[in-house]
Amino acid sequence: MTEPAVLVFAYHDVGYVCLEELIRRGARIVALVTHEDDPQEQRWFRSVAELAARHNIPVYKPASVNNEEWLLHARALRPDIIFSFYYRHLIPEAILRLPRLGAFNMHGSLLPKFRGRVPINWAIIKGETQTGVTLHHMVARPDAGDIVDQEAVPIGPTETARELFDKVVAAARQVLARQWENLKLGRAPRIPQDNTQASYFGGRKPEDGRIDWTRSARDIFNLVRAVTHP
Repeated sequence: MTEPAVLVFAYHDVGYVCLEELIRRGARIVALVTHEDDPQEQRWFRSVAELAARHNIPVYKPASVNNEEWLLHARALRPDIIFSFYYRHLIPEAILRLPRLGAFNMHGSLLPKFRGRVPINWAIIKGETQTGVTLHHMVARPDAGDIVDQEAVPIGPTETARELFDKVVAAARQVLARQWENLKLGRAPRIPQDNTQASYFGGRKPEDGRIDWTRSARDIFNLVRAVTHP
């Protein structure tokens, strides 16, 4: 049986380990779509572009994929599966409809909780004791598609965002490895999200790290854990 053609949209360490896992499992990756690095952002994570180049996978870094040019390009690649692993831009629904086996996103929380941006930081700020990763079917609404699989990780009482992120990265690899055979055979589970339990959080700006000294000691400590280096 011919391996399905896989189109990967990825960035950051979650993107790196998931791409690495697909390569390790012999996936037929037709292209990697990623970002140019932001010169204003400290890059402490591994490069998906460098990993792809080492394995002769074509790499693209468009400013946007939400246009007719990229729809035509994606269609020409004839993907059977699309993955989004910490890719930072929304992928238009027209592209998500292309693959016959589905489009899937790896999100850094236990959906439906903490939909949206920087879920690891928000989980610490909100005092959660557990988070995790969710692999889910992609739909037009971000982070709202049916769940394929999840893996929970505990949040220690003094754990920083970086320490928690490393655990989430490992969990993401584990989930992808566990589901790869189902995904490529078109047998991905579909567990509807309970929208009554959903929460949504937006991105954070540098000024959001300013300490409000009227808050409790625990709230302040959680904020420091969430926004400390890097």
